[in-house]
Amino acid sequence: MSVFEAPAKLNLSLLVEPPKSDGYHPITSLVQTIEWCDRLEVEEAVDDNFTVVGADIDPEDNLVVKAIAAARLVRPLPPLSIRLEKRIPIGAGLGGGSSDAAATLLAAFSFGAYDDAVLTETASSLGADVPLFLVGGTILMSGYGEIIEAQPHLGELAVAVAVPAFSLSTADVYRRWDELEGPTGETPSPGSLPPALRDGMPIRNDLTPAAMDLEPTLGDFIADLRAMWGSAVLMTGSGSACFGLFPDRGEADDAARAVTGRSRVAFGADLRIHGVSRVEE
Repeated sequence: MSVFEAPAKLNLSLLVEPPKSDGYHPITSLVQTIEWCDRLEVEEAVDDNFTVVGADIDPEDNLVVKAIAAARLVRPLPPLSIRLEKRIPIGAGLGGGSSDAAATLLAAFSFGAYDDAVLTETASSLGADVPLFLVGGTILMSGYGEIIEAQPHLGELAVAVAVPAFSLSTADVYRRWDELEGPTGETPSPGSLPPALRDGMPIRNDLTPAAMDLEPTLGDFIADLRAMWGSAVLMTGSGSACFGLFPDRGEADDAARAVTGRSRVAFGADLRIHGVSRVEE
């Protein structure tokens, strides 16, 4: 049996442009993978079998199943038994589904030699943000998410992530952003950000106003986190998870514990310098 980790991601910044004629929004985003991972166990079997634990989702309507199907279009694969242990909340903007897909492709392509370009192309066919999880670390993502540029590591930082009781639909948030005529997210003061983020691209999430309009309690949630943490708080992706940056893991863990009663899930995590990976056999 092979075991793979599929990490969560945070959008440290997410700048959104109006949709093009195809209806899709160009973006520029500074993305960071973190040390909070789903676990994927894969082994050869007599028949294909896929099970999910830790989340109430339809195994047949999952990016893991779609990733195996996509892999089989470009390479032969034996029947596989796959067990996905979900730890990353769904509908929180943490990218767990796309990361699971990337880990599944890495597992599928590990059955024999493979070409990195084919792996990346297959990942792109599953979703614009799936390829970033093959790289991981600190990434500048642009276009529709298909342009990925590795960035220097941000150093010894850690994050506290808090997920509220509600989830948000990515499609709904983008639709509301269009209805609101493309608002710009709030930019924290430079002094509230770590030095590594003060002199680069603007640090803000342009989808936050739309998410708050859809779910008004999100504004209260963010305000509470700011008051309790005494730091800048940003939303990741289209929400609903929010996060703060801290000098070390100890402070991040303390911050997460402080908001446990206010959150569906709250945790501290180190920054991760890579993406999906095999961890043991």
